Amino acid sequence: MNITYDETQKAMNASIEKAKELNIPVSIAVVDTGGHLMNLARLDSVHGVLDFAVRKAKTAIMFGVDSDVMGSIIAGAGLHSYGMLNANGGLLTIAGGIVIKNNKGKIIGAIGSSGGTPEQDKEIAEAGVKALS
Repeated sequence: MNITYDETQKAMNASIEKAKELNIPVSIAVVDTGGHLMNLARLDSVHGVLDFAVRKAKTAIMFGVDSDVMGSIIAGAGLHSYGMLNANGGLLTIAGGIVIKNNKGKIIGAIGSSGGTPEQDKEIAEAGVKALS
């Protein structure tokens, strides 16, 4: 099962509210289980972070773990990181990409935020996930 548009909008609204609360101009992206973009917002952020938000969400959905967890896996395994990071159109393995699960624990999508610090991006994305809990 994939995330629905209404669910992406609910997650997006919560993430936008968190970004405004933190006063951080971010870009936020929500993807379905295939990594296809379902919803996107750019809150007066610079152009470059738009792509980062999408890449963080895609990294989370492709591997079924948050983007920062994937970064730890790559770093901890001593893998050749260039190949891993440039796979699948380019991954972004820093905090801010979070998997979204339904009430049965099945992954239905992912959300990515970029424009703040990695910790702020993660907090903003987590707000969107929590809105669906």
